[in-house]
Amino acid sequence: MSTICTRMTLALCWMLLSTNGFAAAQKPKPEKQAAAAEAASAGPSPMDKFKSLEFRELGPAVMGGRIDDFAVVESHPNVVFVGVASGGVWKTVNNGTTWEPVFDKEGVSTIGDISIAPSDPSIVWVGSGEPNNRQSSSWGDGIYKSTDGGKTWKNMGLAETRHIGRVLVHPKNPDVVYVAALGHLWGPNPERGVYKTVDGGKTWSQVLKISNDTGVSDIAMDTESPDTL
Repeated sequence: MSTICTRMTLALCWMLLSTNGFAAAQKPKPEKQAAAAEAASAGPSPMDKFKSLEFRELGPAVMGGRIDDFAVVESHPNVVFVGVASGGVWKTVNNGTTWEPVFDKEGVSTIGDISIAPSDPSIVWVGSGEPNNRQSSSWGDGIYKSTDGGKTWKNMGLAETRHIGRVLVHPKNPDVVYVAALGHLWGPNPERGVYKTVDGGKTWSQVLKISNDTGVSDIAMDTESPDTL
């Protein structure tokens, strides 16, 4: 009986010591209490202003996020066309407040360049195939033309150019158009160089060819002397 009482007494003492130790461990240290009091008296932290902020994607982080070109109707600068590397053509008529896709029904969605005829803004040319050649480039199927401001499109050929870097329209004659073509990305092909049409895209002439391995990524026109390229 005495042995049992002794064991019970030891167990009770151990429980009391454990409880006191736990309570001591939970009791805040004086320096922590002082720091907490000082923080409370200092008021809100400047970092509190950023607690409600959230990160948002600015891009380009997706394949369609690369903007290749844009064209503005100079007589009505609120009208803008934007060509996306693999996201088609978008149009705004209110200076960018809202946008609508205008190229979703065509054969490709990769855009290299956009050009508006200076003498007739209803004529819009789109060269397909992004010209920024990289490991994930998308290739196009030629050049497209719209005669109603982007409502409808017609493929006007040059499918094997694959990547069109620039489209130039004569400032006074909308039937005269130049195209700078890079050609196939991964191998030689004869459809590289500069093309010209004088009948609005019905027929094309390859007016500059260097070689099957050399394409043209850009071309510029002297608007005061359009025959100078």
